[in-house]
Amino acid sequence: MKVREILALKGSVIFSVDPEQSLREGVVAMAEHDVGSLVCIQSGRLVGMLTFREVLRAIRAHGSDWGWGKVADVMAANPPTATLGMDVDELRRLMLETHVRYLPVVDNGSLAGVISFHDIAKAVLTEQDQENAMLKAYIHDIPQTAAH
Repeated sequence: MKVREILALKGSVIFSVDPEQSLREGVVAMAEHDVGSLVCIQSGRLVGMLTFREVLRAIRAHGSDWGWGKVADVMAANPPTATLGMDVDELRRLMLETHVRYLPVVDNGSLAGVISFHDIAKAVLTEQDQENAMLKAYIHDIPQTAAH
């Protein structure tokens, strides 16, 4: 399975935030869209990721004043990226090695979507369900031979 297939199942809606916005605005956007990450876009370029991890670190570091800083101050700058042709095993390995749960997907320099561990699990499960259904249909359609 390739990244392009996971995005096809998931959809390629991208939720983003400007790094100059307040962290509070970023958290509000995450809550409104019910997502665990926002892509940080500045001047049309991917410059970082804002996830729950960065939000929790900001709360720990700044206490009740956490929301007034800028997204740019806490985002994960220059995040690793996936490509549409990347195999799911390579994708999982990259996510594990870089300790990220959300990975932007870039195609020819353009942001194509974001993949999460949840998206991978769902896509793999869907693929396995389809394979199981095909195998059951194949086994069901095998002609029975007469016993001698």
